[in-house]
Amino acid sequence: MKTVDRTEHTAEPLPAQRSGHRRDLAAAGAGAALVVAAALVGRAIESTDHTLYVHWPPLLASWYPHIGPGTWAAPVVAAAVIVHGPVLAETLRWRTLLLSCYATALAWILSLALIDGWGRGIAERLTTKHEYLRVIGRFDDIGAALRGFNDHILIGPPGNWPAHVAGHPPGATLTFVLLDRIGLGGGAWAGVWCIVTGAGAVLAALITVRALAGEYFARRAAPFLVLAPVAVWAGTSADGYFTAVAAWSVALLALAATRKVRRPAAAALGAGLLYGLACYLSYGLTLIALPLLAVLVLTRTARPLTPFVLGALVVPVAFTLAGFDWWEAYHLLVERYYQGAGGFRPYSYWVWANLACTAIAVGPATLAGLRRTAAGVPGAVRTLRTGTATSPQRLIVLVSAALLALLAADLSGMSKAETERIWQPFILWLLPAAALLPAPGRRGWLAAQAVVALAVNHLLWTGW
Repeated sequence: MKTVDRTEHTAEPLPAQRSGHRRDLAAAGAGAALVVAAALVGRAIESTDHTLYVHWPPLLASWYPHIGPGTWAAPVVAAAVIVHGPVLAETLRWRTLLLSCYATALAWILSLALIDGWGRGIAERLTTKHEYLRVIGRFDDIGAALRGFNDHILIGPPGNWPAHVAGHPPGATLTFVLLDRIGLGGGAWAGVWCIVTGAGAVLAALITVRALAGEYFARRAAPFLVLAPVAVWAGTSADGYFTAVAAWSVALLALAATRKVRRPAAAALGAGLLYGLACYLSYGLTLIALPLLAVLVLTRTARPLTPFVLGALVVPVAFTLAGFDWWEAYHLLVERYYQGAGGFRPYSYWVWANLACTAIAVGPATLAGLRRTAAGVPGAVRTLRTGTATSPQRLIVLVSAALLALLAADLSGMSKAETERIWQPFILWLLPAAALLPAPGRRGWLAAQAVVALAVNHLLWTGW
């Protein structure tokens, strides 16, 4: 077994390591209160105005207590992580830990999805009237489909795209078109693709935290990255796949900037390539620029910028040459958004109820970790100027950058509801905040994370 080097930790203890437990509980309680308030206010608005377009506010879900095959598997996975996760995270060799985390994250996402059954939980999710697989036949001529993509975004003209196809750049739909072309067509393969790739986001986050804040904090974060309530939505939508693409962009840039790979320039090029792809999977993923910027700020280097920018241009240039205009499509999407539910959902409610959705998706442990993050921000910012940031302060900066991206998405008004699903690429980077929690209560916090996920998936039928 490998023994973890704790010198960096002993040199600079965690913020409020031996105190703050009550404040941590208060932060988790405040998150729960926000959820209750969003539910009560949301029900009142929906019962009178019918403008929220969700059945169980603040989540896009319906009250539907049920069990399924995953009912027996998910608690077993959760119990294994709660009991053994913290110890294994400290003792396993690094590569073994990465493989174990991926396998466990995959099992957690899959078992949660199977609570709804194979068909309704996985195979049929991406075949509904709003989803990408509904238009596979319209991409027989990919070039023509791309050239005419923007003509079908708005509601009104004949043949307008379903909601999710219109709401994303064509890179999202093309993923499933290409899967179909290689013989992996249909909802089952599409669902499996999203789950298998989505679980890889955990690895990207671990690698990034290790590169920027040290292995000690990556190991502390590992069980919380694996056993996150957001896994409920990672297994039921394409956003888990989008999350992984964006996360690997950040991870590769972190490896390039810290020069912890043999070919830093190649890693930076790959980071840019994935960022460009991410922007053509979802318009909102342009905001991943903030965590990417945090990587460069923390490493105090601009060396990877040139290969990163070159890589980032590849996908946009390819789509532009194929006839797709990203900027025009985005402006048409804004118009389409206000043609539909987005034009009726009240900003005054969703601007804070979105955060209640996030509180559910990140879980109480992350909320407690974010409380410690907020407390450490002033000190972390001061040390950035001098380049003397400690490992916990570097973690705080990374988490804070993701939180800023999430808040920007919230204030934009283009994320009203469904953010438990849409914001997965930002939520991923909030989860490592739980590494700041003191060791004695980690199993209790992990249990709380599992309870939230199991309760949501057993009591509610989640949308998309």
